[in-house]
Amino acid sequence: MDSTEGYDLNNKVLSRRYVKTLAFVIQTLPKGSSALDIGIANPLSRLFEKEGYGIKNTQGEDLDEVPETLTQFKTDAAFAFEILEHLINPMGVLKNIQANRLYASIPLSLWFAKAYRNKNNRWDQHFHEFEDWQFDWLLEKSGWKIVRAEKWTSPTGVLGVRPLLRHITPRYYIVEATRL
Repeated sequence: MDSTEGYDLNNKVLSRRYVKTLAFVIQTLPKGSSALDIGIANPLSRLFEKEGYGIKNTQGEDLDEVPETLTQFKTDAAFAFEILEHLINPMGVLKNIQANRLYASIPLSLWFAKAYRNKNNRWDQHFHEFEDWQFDWLLEKSGWKIVRAEKWTSPTGVLGVRPLLRHITPRYYIVEATRL
């Protein structure tokens, strides 16, 4: 069993993020391309497979401890969607990617909310929530050049001050980058 079984297209927040991510990648990565989706198999990697991409996933090893694991994967592109914020040292992962093209997304740091943390699951928490310039710098320092980027909000459909702020404040940042 992988995490795709819990995916529900009726979840508007997840569905919106997945559709936007897929649309961003499809603009420049030809269908049929191979991609390493960093992390375990998940609903988004399954959506990419349905769209005609050859997806490989890592197997759940601790990439902070063994980032060199990524050197065994030779693909046209690498995907790092909502994964780098979970790592203590994402630079090791970024340097060990063997593809020449990277598509990566992160949750942006929000001034009105603390970093995400699930106290019941140590893998389901964010060590980093970046500002866009911090992520750009990390990519540059690890050997990547951003060729395009987008931001989008994460409306929840709930009433309140924070939900209103989430409706107007960008939450997600996605980039396409190439090797320097």
